[in-house]
Amino acid sequence: MKAVALSPQNPAVLTDLELPAPSAPGGRDLLVRVQAVSVNPVDGKQRAAAAAGGLAAPKILGWDAAGVVEAIGDQVSLFASGDAVYYAGDVTRPGCNAQFQWVDERLVAHRPRTLDAAEAAALPLTTLTAWELLFQRMPLHLDDRRHAGQHLLVIGGAGGVGSMAIQLARHAGFTVIATASREASAAWCRQMGADHVIDHRQPLAPQLQARGIDQVQVALNLADTDHYWDQLGHLVAPQGHVGLIVEPRGALRIGDPYKAKCISIHWEFMFARARFQTEDRIEQHRILSRAASLIDAGLLRGTLAASLGTINATNLEAAHQQLASGRSVGKLVLAGWDDAAP
Repeated sequence: MKAVALSPQNPAVLTDLELPAPSAPGGRDLLVRVQAVSVNPVDGKQRAAAAAGGLAAPKILGWDAAGVVEAIGDQVSLFASGDAVYYAGDVTRPGCNAQFQWVDERLVAHRPRTLDAAEAAALPLTTLTAWELLFQRMPLHLDDRRHAGQHLLVIGGAGGVGSMAIQLARHAGFTVIATASREASAAWCRQMGADHVIDHRQPLAPQLQARGIDQVQVALNLADTDHYWDQLGHLVAPQGHVGLIVEPRGALRIGDPYKAKCISIHWEFMFARARFQTEDRIEQHRILSRAASLIDAGLLRGTLAASLGTINATNLEAAHQQLASGRSVGKLVLAGWDDAAP
């Protein structure tokens, strides 16, 4: 099969390789023929670790995919061969930058009927991250609108997770304030449904106060945990919530004002369920299934911002570089294989 991987000979460089195709799946695994992939910061982190530590075998990156089920394991109950699916998968297993991939069915869902493979591949990792953070790590609620009148701040609103968090928070009834530093990223946040957009390069409190907002009930820091820590301690309302996805560079003071205000701190790592083989990993199938139904109903929208061509080393390198620049919005996707059936 065709694959883009880091090789033991040069673990710092993405390389087009021909690798043996996976054998027939067993247990609850699906064998998926990959049609489209997206890129995420986890790809860069895994790539850096491989470059620093070396490799004994080729390492396939990629944890956002859409494709078609080729074969199923003997314990699979949720899917059949030929099903169109989407998923983020398991960071402890080979990724999706290959024509075929094994993935546990509990991490997979039927993809939205109204989206093509490229549009679907943009969604899984960021949808799972935003959904788990808001509605499973935090005691928030998607459907009953009990959050009407409350404010939710998304730092890094134009990124992949921010794009989904804005939409999900709006669906839950929050007034959403997103941050962006450029006109293009601010426009994207508004397109995703943000009620207000402020500049994260400037102090946040004065910009919120200029809009009549003295405090927020929920803040999602999706960009720089350390930089905004003190600001959020003062901005978040008593008994409010702060959500984090980025590892801090140093120690964080979790005493006052966080302690005095009983602010809850919530971490989200989308791969925790797969990595630790938790009994509830079927939740990711359920989340992606529900998200697909909301997309098909027109209640959520896709976040694909740019398609960068077919899945090969040159195009993936361009995607990695664009993501690392910090200037991309939404999600970057590659679809199809050179000289291969779609």
